[in-house]
This record gives sequence, C-alpha cells and structure tokens, in this order.
Amino acid sequence: MGRLVLLGCIAYLVVGIGQLVVGTVMEPMVAAYGIKYGDGGQLVMNQFLGGLVGITLAPWLMGRIGKKLLLLGALGVMTVAEIIYAFQPSWGVMLAAAPFAGFGFGTTEALVGSFIIGAAMGNANVAMSRVEIFFGVGALLMPFAGAAFISSGYWESAFALVGGLAAIALVTWFFFWPKILDRPLEGAVPSQARRQSTPHRGFTFVVLAACSLFFALYVGLEMSFVHYLPSLLVNQNGLSESSASLSLGLFWGAMTVGRIVSGQAADRWGGGAYMLVTCLAAALVFALLGGFSSTWATIALTCLAGLAMSGMFAIALVFANRAVPGMTERTTSLLMAFGGIGGALMPKLTGWFLDENGMEATRWLFAVFAVLMLAVIVWALLSAKALDRARGAAPIAAGKA
Repeated sequence: MGRLVLLGCIAYLVVGIGQLVVGTVMEPMVAAYGIKYGDGGQLVMNQFLGGLVGITLAPWLMGRIGKKLLLLGALGVMTVAEIIYAFQPSWGVMLAAAPFAGFGFGTTEALVGSFIIGAAMGNANVAMSRVEIFFGVGALLMPFAGAAFISSGYWESAFALVGGLAAIALVTWFFFWPKILDRPLEGAVPSQARRQSTPHRGFTFVVLAACSLFFALYVGLEMSFVHYLPSLLVNQNGLSESSASLSLGLFWGAMTVGRIVSGQAADRWGGGAYMLVTCLAAALVFALLGGFSSTWATIALTCLAGLAMSGMFAIALVFANRAVPGMTERTTSLLMAFGGIGGALMPKLTGWFLDENGMEATRWLFAVFAVLMLAVIVWALLSAKALDRARGAAPIAAGKA
C-alpha cells in the first residue's frame, strides 16, 4: 500500500503541474499567438474534453488492456503532447494536441484515484488527501517555474518541463509497479452481489447525479479561477505577467496546506459535514472577491479560497463512493468525467464572459459558480441521507413480509 501511495503522489504531482501550465502562461501565450482569452479557453476546453474521453473510457480500457498498460500509455501520451506544445507550433496544432494531453491527464487521475480508494478502504479520506497534496504541490510549483520561464522570455519551456516530468513518472511506474494492483482489492464486490446490494436504484441515481453535478461545478470553478486569475491581476491591478503568475502559487500553496489536514478533519466531522462547511466558506470568499478588487484583498481572498477548496475533490470522491459502495472504479470514473465536463465548458464560458463583460463582472461570475456549488452539495447530502433511510427500511420491510 505504501508503494502505491508513493507512486500515486508522483502521478498526481505531474497531473497538478500539467493542468496548471496553460493558465500559468496564458498571458504570454495569448500575446504570442495574437488570440483572445476565449481562444485560450478553447485550448483549455479541448484539453478537458480529451480528459473526459480518457476518464469515461478508463474502466472499459482497463478491462481490455489491463491496468498497467493503460496507465503507462496515458503517461506516454501526456509526455508526447506536452513536448509538441513546447515547440510552439501553429495554433491549430496546439488545439489538436490538447485532447491528447487531456486524455493523459484524465486517464491517469481517474486510474490512480480508483486504485487508492479501492486499496485504502477505511483510510480512504486520509490516503486520497495525501495523494491530493501532491497535486497541490505540482500546481504550486508550476506558477513559480512559469514565472521564471516568462521572465527569461521562454514561456513555452514550461510545457517541456511538464513533458519531462511525465516521462519520469512513466519510467517510475514501469519499474516499480505496485503488486497490490495485480490481485483483487480487498472489499471488492462481485458484479452479481453488486446488483443485489443496490435495490434502491432511484435513490442511487439521484445521489450520483447530485455528486456528478458537484464535480462539474467544482472542477469548472477551480480551473476557471486558476486560468484567469493572472489575467485579472494583470489587467485590473497592473501586475506584471510573471508576478501575476505567482498568485497561482499562493492559491495552490493554501490548497496544499489545507490538504494536509483535510482527511483527518473529514474523518472527525464526517465527510458530509466537511463538504457543507467548506462549500459555505468558498461561497462567502468568492462573494467577497467580487466586492473587493484591490491587489492585497484579491491576494488574501485567493489564499482563503485555496484553503476552503483544498479538500473538496478528495473528500467528495470518498463520500460518493461510500454513499454508493461496491462500484469504486465506475463511480470514480463517472465523477471525474463530470469534472472533466465542467473543466472543459466553464473555462470556455469564463473566457467568453471575460471578453464580453470585463474583469469586474468576471469576479462576480466566480461567486455565482460558488453559490451553485453550495446548493448542489446540499442536494447531494440530502439525497445520500434519503438513500440511507431507504436502505434501513428495506430489512424491516423484509422482516415483516
């Protein structure tokens, strides 16, 4: 289990760096290609659509070619796509390479997440939070590396860095593959037993629908915010491109700090209570971000947003799998797929909204996204409680019969 978590940390480190690289170099990339922010959002959208395909097909592909070959293939595709980015080809080639980069990111994240949750069992909150810390570390390092590349005039080298790290992850997983993944994981539920243990399909569907929508909103808000925060600071607050990129480091630094304790907090409070409190905090922070646009207020609220959102992804993933047990790979894939949908569509929407309505209005758009996310998590929690009540009532009804 220890080796699996360590390798998972390496994979999530690369995914964290890779998913932030476009946002980190958005300003110089837009200037170099002579495009609009909406076009930059198209690149993000293409990348996340590729991730959506990878996440959706991961369970099917795993059954056809096996866990190891699929994960190594995903890391290889990611490596090649990032190297193509690094050569600064035509914009059309960039857009064409983006789905392949996204496929690598999405497949890797979905597979490793399902591996960790399936193997960790009762310690899933802590294990996933530990792995998510390294996603945050990767996302934290990228703005600093990107700022250095931007300052030196070689912003496209940020993509080469991601490609090199993906290659290292590929080699590491190849030579140190965890043997625990070569045997059925403890607690695995046979398909026949799984069908018999989920009679309340209507309630199950509602829980999964609510959790899926939450993931779409969460990932969409996170990716929209990190891809356009530097642009807000450059155009509204007058920061340089390299300095604005460093603001992402503050966000991900807060994310990383929050993830150190999020697993223990969720175990102590309960996953549902943790999600409710953090979503409420995020809605408040983004509302304040809409009202206070000074540089220091933006920076402080950015840090608070990172803390509030730090554990949402991992804890929500575990919460959903515990609410609908026995379907780890399919549930993880489904939720990450909807995260990919949000990550594809919402940055594109945000880029268009920014072009049409300006910086100030875009701050309030983030607040709207956060409030919607709060409403959806309330729906998810209520649905999960209804499912639990239905399960509890079933044995009583069977006994009376």
